[in-house]
Amino acid sequence: MPGLRVGLLGLGTVGTGVLKLLGANRGMIEAKVGAPIEVVRALVRHPGRTRDHELPALSLTSDPGSVVGAPDIDLVVEVMGGITPARDYMVQALRAGQWVITANKDVVAEYGDDLYAAADAGHSAFFFEASVGGGIPIIRALKESLAANRIQSVMGIVNGTTNYILTKMSQQGQDFGEALATAQQLGYAEADPTADVDGHDAARKLAILCSMAFLTRIKPGQIHTEGIRGVSARDIQMGQRFGWVVKLLAIGKATANGIEVRVHPTFIPKEHPLASVNDVLNGIFVSGDAVGETMFYGRGAGSLPTASSVVGDLIQAALARQSGGATLGCTCYEERPLLPMSGVTSRYYLRLIVADQPGVLARVASAFGDAGVSIESVVQAPRSAEAAEVVFVTHSVQEGRLQSAVAAVRQQTDVVHRIDSLIRVEA
Repeated sequence: MPGLRVGLLGLGTVGTGVLKLLGANRGMIEAKVGAPIEVVRALVRHPGRTRDHELPALSLTSDPGSVVGAPDIDLVVEVMGGITPARDYMVQALRAGQWVITANKDVVAEYGDDLYAAADAGHSAFFFEASVGGGIPIIRALKESLAANRIQSVMGIVNGTTNYILTKMSQQGQDFGEALATAQQLGYAEADPTADVDGHDAARKLAILCSMAFLTRIKPGQIHTEGIRGVSARDIQMGQRFGWVVKLLAIGKATANGIEVRVHPTFIPKEHPLASVNDVLNGIFVSGDAVGETMFYGRGAGSLPTASSVVGDLIQAALARQSGGATLGCTCYEERPLLPMSGVTSRYYLRLIVADQPGVLARVASAFGDAGVSIESVVQAPRSAEAAEVVFVTHSVQEGRLQSAVAAVRQQTDVVHRIDSLIRVEA
């Protein structure tokens, strides 16, 4: 059968991994497809630069038109990253009838509807397994394997950088700055770690997951997002006393009042499957009405893990093109409302520094009670001759009520020095 002719947009870490994987497993891949997959050329910034000597001989170009819309290329693999010009190239390729595979979470999260519209216009298709979870096969699982389910919740560790930092803080007692510096030295964190540690990367991935899980288009700007800068070694130590582990979780839930979408540090019981997902690994926990609870676990980034998903999409695309079979297009055909953060229900952990004198606990507890917040447990520890540290854990309560209580507590400036941390608790 005729082979599949491929053009690459980008030849960095992931693009190099794609070429190496295609070369290493060429015989097996061609046997599965029934035809060869040939990378015709790659778009790069500097075609003349010396590259990895293990890569196959390949035509390199700095001209986008040599790949995008080129008549000798059937399928475009976008692994250049960023939104501009990657989005424009993919839209042009899809409109020209070329199928597209991407690992680009930024474009899929923000402009997935544009890509589907371009694919419809060009009678083409696009695949994006590598956009979330690296080598974890979560996209096809949600779109196809779990398609018969009403998904009830998606909860995951989808950012390896923050997971590594929290793991080191938990296991070695490091503070945030020390753990971040270690992650940067090892190449797990960028010089500017903002996208990771402030939760933006996780929010983009959650937008993709929830758009498929809940059949409703969700974009990153609609997601309540908090990072891990405020998590301290002291909070982790106190959480361990309650039998908890802290993770930066991306959470989506279907409720009677709307869809919850939120990213923030979260305490979970140490028995939870996600609690043992450590270092740079990712884990995604999915609950459906028919399947029940399922867990997807593995490497969420890296050259070959991400290339595994890209080449998996290549194989699926090749089979679909050769058989004339249909591919599953956009599944965001519902318009379900999003639940405002004030309506989200959770348990809460709050750590306060207060004056060490009689009646303080009663005053703080009264402020919680007046806002309709029920206290589950209190732990108090001396901090100095004048101050004490107090940890409150609440029963489940709406976020709006909790925030009203926090505002009232902060007004008690004569006895409440500060609220050091507020972390949500998931069962």
